[in-house]
Amino acid sequence: MHMRSMRRGIKEMDLILSAFAAEHLAKMDAGSLDDYDALLNENDQDLYRWVTGQEAPPGRLADLIGLISKTFQT
Repeated sequence: MHMRSMRRGIKEMDLILSAFAAEHLAKMDAGSLDDYDALLNENDQDLYRWVTGQEAPPGRLADLIGLISKTFQT
């Protein structure tokens, strides 16, 4: 998942998700890792809009997107 976080379709998501993965993946439980795996299958343009607050994320990903946004903003 680290590699998939670093090799996205757009550079912005490479940076955001690789920083998130480095900080959080090792601490995530199996359910959270499943959610993150599903998130990695989403379109990068959608992910970027969700993480930056341009659009609301789907409910199933809202908590994870919120955590990624916090990591990205610090």
